[in-house]
Amino acid sequence: MQESLGLGSYETAWTWLHKLRRAMVRPGRDRLTGRVEVDETYLGGLEEGVRGRKSQKKALIAVAAEEDGEGIGRIRMRRIPDASAHSLEAFVWEAVAPGSLLHTDGLLSYDRLEKRGYQHRITFLKGRRESPAELLPRVHRVVSLLNRWLLGTHQGAVSHAHLDYYLDEFTFRFNRRTSRHRGKLFYRLVEQALAVGPAPYTSLVKHVSSGWQHQRRQHHHS
Repeated sequence: MQESLGLGSYETAWTWLHKLRRAMVRPGRDRLTGRVEVDETYLGGLEEGVRGRKSQKKALIAVAAEEDGEGIGRIRMRRIPDASAHSLEAFVWEAVAPGSLLHTDGLLSYDRLEKRGYQHRITFLKGRRESPAELLPRVHRVVSLLNRWLLGTHQGAVSHAHLDYYLDEFTFRFNRRTSRHRGKLFYRLVEQALAVGPAPYTSLVKHVSSGWQHQRRQHHHS
């Protein structure tokens, strides 16, 4: 982007990209409906030597993917602090409309979803020949594509502080992957940019002042 627009510094390009990412979530956007797979995972997989769903460095994210026949409809994803019922219920409520049929694994944190107005189908992974990717194929496909995008496009140089905005960008792109009208996508992004609040550079780097410096080093090494 810096080269294409002739911007004077990497910091300016970095700031513009983050401003655009913050406009990729439309205020009041529709929630997912129908049959929806939901799962949580660590980006890049669990760390070596770390058991269960705990991790010291990896980011835990929740993913929801609409079932569209054998394929994938729209998606939603969000970083969550833990795999507790409180965190996962909050994500589901934000991402999926009540009345939808949720398909999850047997994690106890999902047990109270029916009380929130959802239908709930559980697939227990223990004792099954199929892998988790086969039992919940859509969310695992989405996570695989996300990891490939983060490692390929961004070379893994994404800080935890800004991760949610990269997830928003990936979601924006994925949900519009079949659009034939690229100009309309640009128009929609500009339209949404007018509907969100300002994001000055100082607020972007307040807690991660070294974030762009790390990304710049990665960029120069590529």
